[in-house]
Amino acid sequence: MSIRLRLTLWYSCLLAVTMIVLGSGIYFFVRYNTFSDTKQQIHNQVRRIDVSSSIDYFNNFKINPTVRIGYEGMYAQIVNYVTDSVVPSSNLREAKIRLPYPSLQSNPKPGFVEMTVNGTHFLVYQTPLVLEENNQVIGLLQVAASTEREYRFLEGLRTILIFTSIVVIFLAFTLGLFIARKALRPIEDVILATNRIENGANLGMRIPRGDPNDEIGLLTDTLNGMLARIETTYNELDDAYKAQRRFVSDASHELRTPLTTIRGNIDLLEKMWRQELKAIEAGSAGSVSLILEPERAALSLEAMRDISEEAKRMSRLVADMLSLARADAGYEMEKQPVELLPLVEEVARRAHLLPRKAEWLVGDLSSLRGFMVNGNPDYLRQLVFIFIENAFKYTTSGEVELKAIKVDGQAGIVVRDTGIGMNSEEIPYIFERFYRADLSRGKTAGTGLGLSIAKWIIDEHNGSVEVKTREGEGTTFIVWLPEFFPPRDDSGIMEQPGRLDG
Repeated sequence: MSIRLRLTLWYSCLLAVTMIVLGSGIYFFVRYNTFSDTKQQIHNQVRRIDVSSSIDYFNNFKINPTVRIGYEGMYAQIVNYVTDSVVPSSNLREAKIRLPYPSLQSNPKPGFVEMTVNGTHFLVYQTPLVLEENNQVIGLLQVAASTEREYRFLEGLRTILIFTSIVVIFLAFTLGLFIARKALRPIEDVILATNRIENGANLGMRIPRGDPNDEIGLLTDTLNGMLARIETTYNELDDAYKAQRRFVSDASHELRTPLTTIRGNIDLLEKMWRQELKAIEAGSAGSVSLILEPERAALSLEAMRDISEEAKRMSRLVADMLSLARADAGYEMEKQPVELLPLVEEVARRAHLLPRKAEWLVGDLSSLRGFMVNGNPDYLRQLVFIFIENAFKYTTSGEVELKAIKVDGQAGIVVRDTGIGMNSEEIPYIFERFYRADLSRGKTAGTGLGLSIAKWIIDEHNGSVEVKTREGEGTTFIVWLPEFFPPRDDSGIMEQPGRLDG
């Protein structure tokens, strides 16, 4: 429920309570005044009736004939409890009306009583007639006045008050909605402006400032100031982030050349020292320019081998950083229809050459036959290689298996190993950069960027990855890729791409 509607309902309820209290006060005030005059007339008429001269103690009660009813619509009636008879006034007799009266057993009391006779409203004052000797009630004097006109007047007044209250509350509710909407319009403008800023990602927009210098104006100024500070901070962070991405990308490019040179020179030196070592061992190094002892030659060869391995590791790290720098910079892969089966089979053949201690198994890949994806073949090969190398790295004994499944229009490339596994609580973090699951995994050489690159490649291909693992029992990665249906040409014949080899 909006603030506008809540405010209007509160104001309307308050007005309704006020109207009910005011209307009830007016009604009861008018009713009291109206019946006060009638009651005064009845009292005056009671005083004009000589009750004692009208009593024949044990025979008849009658109203003194000399007494006249002094007011129009006024009636009198005497009830004789001794003879159980009623003596009405002449006008009451002519109107053929008999006023109801209480029985003697109900012990009638003096006072006013309202009653309806033949559909006509009466206000009746009743006075018990008592013998002075023993205070015995022997009769009842009833003086009545017709209040039909007063009741109709009060009924009309009640109808007018109810109808007026309903109309006033309805008008107040309608006008309250309009006024509340007008009063809260600046807040709606603030919401619309902030939505435009959010949807358009344009922090340079500002909320329009209204003329009144009220609370809404102060809120607008505060929000505009906050937006200005956010824009400044965002721009500074964005510039720093762009500079960082440029640095990583440039550094990766710059480091690749010297690393390639180092690796080439190390390989050359390693070949030369191998020849020198062989000559020393054979004792025929007379023509060699540099003669070393076998121990020193072996140590030098081992040092160059270590340098070569570290250079290779740095090359892989630089290549991974370059891939992630491209991902951060919003690099879009060039994609084309790719048939998965030949690509995965090629990766499976090349995987035999990777360094490993586990047994390499290639399972059933037939479910990929004819399955097409819209992707980049080079990055898809890199994706599968990342998971296979990861499985070899953490499986010192046992087996690593590659197979494929197909479910609901998606192909699943499954890489299963029987290695050290990991804690299931660490699964959400394994795709973060430089994350190493635990100490045992940290002892294994690696950059910690492979799975991050794999996740980027999967996202670029609109795929997903599923991980099943248990400590000491191994890990299974399932890469899901959606099927792609190449468009048909005008002749209705689907274009058939050839096999894409790396």
